[in-house]
Amino acid sequence: MSRLTYGLLLSSLVLAGCASHPNSDTALQQAGSDFQKVKEDSNVLRIAPKDVIRAGESLARADRLSSYWGSGGDVVHYAYLSQRYSAIAREHTELVLNEERAAKLELERQRLQLALREAKLLSVQQQGKWLEEQIASLTTTQTDRGLVMTLGDVLFDTGQAELKNSANRTVLKIVQFLQLNPKRVVRIEGYTDSTGGEQENLKLSRDRAQAVADVLVDLGIDDKRIQVEGYGDQYPVEVNASERGRAQNRRVEIVFSDDKGQLGAAR
Repeated sequence: MSRLTYGLLLSSLVLAGCASHPNSDTALQQAGSDFQKVKEDSNVLRIAPKDVIRAGESLARADRLSSYWGSGGDVVHYAYLSQRYSAIAREHTELVLNEERAAKLELERQRLQLALREAKLLSVQQQGKWLEEQIASLTTTQTDRGLVMTLGDVLFDTGQAELKNSANRTVLKIVQFLQLNPKRVVRIEGYTDSTGGEQENLKLSRDRAQAVADVLVDLGIDDKRIQVEGYGDQYPVEVNASERGRAQNRRVEIVFSDDKGQLGAAR
């Protein structure tokens, strides 16, 4: 073999080894994007710091290797490891957050149940007086559908159906009222403003009404005494042109039956 032929062969082998992996740049960019998201998430940093560190270390190694010819395969490998650590960090965080939310909800329900048991210790005379005060304090309106109590959107975070802790005192009054009036039933109706799509609003309105119903059931009210309806952005009480009007339209209404259990007609 001539020196020229040998030189050409050696050059071709070196160039082949130096060729970059076609997917290395894409893999590195995606890994960097994923790492940036978990690095900026305070919950992820609190719950899964070790996985975030591993993701950063793998990404840094992939980045260093990207400057070397012929390291495309290694770049893809370490970029993949970085992405997996980022994904594990997110999954671990979501699991822990769900557990924390469940524990918080359970603790709040136990507190409400304790308050309910304490209220039951009142004498019959005290209960009668308490009932009169609670009926007077409930923000209710007599309509052709019956006695209606309106819960404003301050009891929910924007776009969410989970009841805020500030709703508990109001819900507790409703529970006690229904326990002292065992023949009464309620229809819980959810409403939204006009923001969002029709189906989205219908689902959100029903989910909010169901959230109130779920708490009533958790605190001992028979679910057979509860009806749930969602009307979306139908039946606004104010125009949706202003934030004040939209806030008034985002509501849950509780319709009480008469003392014989007869509810007025639904909408």
